[in-house]
Parts: sequence; C-alpha cells; structure tokens
Amino acid sequence: MPSSAHALAAATPASRDKYVDLLRVASLGTVVLGHWLMAAVSVRGDGRAEVGNLLAVEPRLQLLTWALQVMPVFFFVGGFSHALSYRSLRRKAGENGGGALYSVFLRARLQRLLRPTVVFIGVWGALALALQLAGREGGLLDVSLRLVAQPLWFIGIYLAMVAFTPPLLRLHERYGWGAFGGLVAAAGLVDVLRFGFGVPYVEFLNFAFVWLAVHQLGFLRADGRLRRPYLLAGAGLAGAALLVTYGPYPLSMVGMPGEKISNMAPPTFALLCHGLWLVGGVESLRGPAGRWLRRPRVWRAVVAANGVSMTAFLWHLTAMLGVYGALLALGVRLPEPATGAWWAQVPVRVVVAGAVTALLVTVFRRFEQPSAVVLGESGVSPAGARPAAALGVTLCLFGVLGLSMVGFGGLLEGRTAVLIAVRVTAPVAVAMTLVGWLLVERAGRGRTAAAPA
Repeated sequence: MPSSAHALAAATPASRDKYVDLLRVASLGTVVLGHWLMAAVSVRGDGRAEVGNLLAVEPRLQLLTWALQVMPVFFFVGGFSHALSYRSLRRKAGENGGGALYSVFLRARLQRLLRPTVVFIGVWGALALALQLAGREGGLLDVSLRLVAQPLWFIGIYLAMVAFTPPLLRLHERYGWGAFGGLVAAAGLVDVLRFGFGVPYVEFLNFAFVWLAVHQLGFLRADGRLRRPYLLAGAGLAGAALLVTYGPYPLSMVGMPGEKISNMAPPTFALLCHGLWLVGGVESLRGPAGRWLRRPRVWRAVVAANGVSMTAFLWHLTAMLGVYGALLALGVRLPEPATGAWWAQVPVRVVVAGAVTALLVTVFRRFEQPSAVVLGESGVSPAGARPAAALGVTLCLFGVLGLSMVGFGGLLEGRTAVLIAVRVTAPVAVAMTLVGWLLVERAGRGRTAAAPA
C-alpha cells in the first residue's frame, strides 16, 4: 500500500463520512467483478472467437442483477459528494464568486474523471489506428475494440450529473423531497407515454430523469434526510417486483443482447425502483459498516482503493480481454460458457484479470491524482469562463457517449452511430472529448488563491 494512503488515512478528519468512500469503492468493484463474470468467450466452429453474455446463456442468473447492478449506488454517492463540494466552494467564493464558481466546480469534480478517461481514449485510439494500418483485424481483436469503450456510457452520465448539480441543488434546497418527487414523477410519465401511448423517442428522456432522481437522493443524504432507508428499500423492491411481474419490463437490470426492451438503455421506471431499493438497502447497513471502518487497516485499504478506482474501472475490460486473448494464443481450450468446466476456470481467470488490472493501474494511476481547486482573485473569473466550462462538459458528454456506442474499431472507415439524433463517428467523438476536456481545464483554473481539492 502506498505511503500516501497511510498519510491520507491518518489525516482523515473525524467528521468525514467514511461509509460514502466505502460505497464508492464497493460499487465500482462490484461492477468490475460483474463484467468479468458475465463475459462468456467461446470459439465457434470456424475458429473465430466471440464474446457472449453469461446471463443470456443462463437466464436464471438474471435475478442476481437485482443485487449486482450497483451503478445507482455510485450515482447516489456522487450526489452526496457533489452537494458537499459545491457548497464548500460556494462558501469560499463568497458573494463575488458567482462567475467563477461553476467553472471551478466542474474542474474540481471532473479532474479525477476526465484525465484518466482522456488517457484511456488516447491509448486505445492510437492502438486501434496502428492495428488497422497494419491490417490486423478479426476475431477477438475486433470485439475488444468495441467492448472496451462500452463502459464509457457511465462516464457520460456522470458528466451530466456534475453539470446539472448547481441548478438541481438549488431546487433541492428549496423543495427538498419535492424536487426528488418531481423527477420520479417525470420518469413515470415517460414510461406511460412510451408503453401506454407509443410516443416515439420519449424514452430517451429517462436517461436524465431516472439517473438524476437517484443523484438527487445523494442531496437528501447530504442533509441527513434519509432517516428511514428501510422504507425506501421496501418501496423500491416492491415497485420493481410488481413492474417486472405485471408490466413490460424484463427481469434483468442490465442490458441483454437482442432484447426488445432493456431496463438500462434507455433506463426504465423499473430501474429507478431498483435504484431506490439499492440505496435504501445500503443506507440500512450504514451503522455496522461505520463501526467496521473504524479499524485502521480497513480504512487505509478503502483510501488506497479510492485513489485508483477510476483507473481500475477504465482498464478492467482491457485486462479481462487480454487474459482471454493470451489463453487463445497459447492454445488453451475454452470450455462452453456456464458448463462445469467453465465455472471451474472462473477463479483463475478472475485472479489473473485482477493481476493484469493491477499492473495497468500501476502504469496509469498517476493521471488520477487531483490538483488544487483554484478560485480567481477575489472570486472573479476570467470573462467567458462559465460558458466555456458549460460547452466543454457538453462536448465531453457527447464525445464519451458517442465513443461508447461506436467503439474504437473502423477508425478509418468512419463507423457511425446515432446519439440523440446526432450521427457520430469515433474520430469525431475523440475530438469532442479532447476539446471539451481542455475547455473544462482552462475555464476552471482561475488565476490565484489555491485551496485543497
């Protein structure tokens, strides 16, 4: 464990909510493990490798997604952290800080997200271009170029949450539970229009309403207003069960190949109920988990994991596909997914994928280190900083979402995908991400008076 983790753990103030840090690490770790387990790589009769989904091979396992689809927990934790961060900057900026506040807030919250993401995109983009120019394509390689970019959808949604934090926090401070209720009602109305009246394209609004409602729960948590989390968990679980049993919603809380309706893309009201159940569930465990976190070794481990969590998330599929590629190159026979032999190999594959991920984290972790939060002199920001920051985060949002859809394959052919009525290609998506990141960085730097992040 790095000495910086020891120092940070030792310097942790007594007022810090350690459970939130644990939830952040545990949710990303669960997603990583879930991806490693769901990948069902097999070799077809013609010798070509393909990647399937274990949940499609063994549908009975889809019920496990009700516990393992934990992205709502991460977005809930994000809402809590964003509320504290924005309020802290608002206090430091004072009355004259309005112009600088938004741009500084964006940069402060997005540093540990965008910097490792931009490096990941740059490395994979260069690798994909080199492979295509060399004529290396086909099989597992083509699948890898597509799959490694898919988790970037999470980055895009998180960018939107950060961007909307100031106005939604103001709504929360004025209406409290009413602001959350409004988002829930809007998500429900979208599904009524979608499934009841067949209104086209309206379902895409739930990318905002569903995830922002979960994010809004983090604001309530920051104000200590989630006093009966077991009620939230019970209502969410009952709602999800009823909707899946009697409605048009599938059992799986993650996307499944070939399904007509997905709870994930776009999100449904059933997924929102699932998020309520998870948030209420983890909040109900807050007391015993808090006592466990008082142990110095446990807290040091959480601090160390938090320092590299985003890097590990970005590179975990690269590690997993690299393990499968090595097995195929060595001539190791891959058993049919979900068979006894396949399950027997799972612990070995997971351990090796974890080791490869740790190696990649060692190489790229330095890009996840945050720098100081800066407010301009007397709280004044350079002219145009706020609109530049807003434009930057918008470009990043469209860039990473577009890249999650098209992947890194076919860079020279200009493979396209439609993102909210906008046709994007991988080169355009990469360019938007880079330009957006530079705008966020430049607009949020300010001029003087550094404060710790």
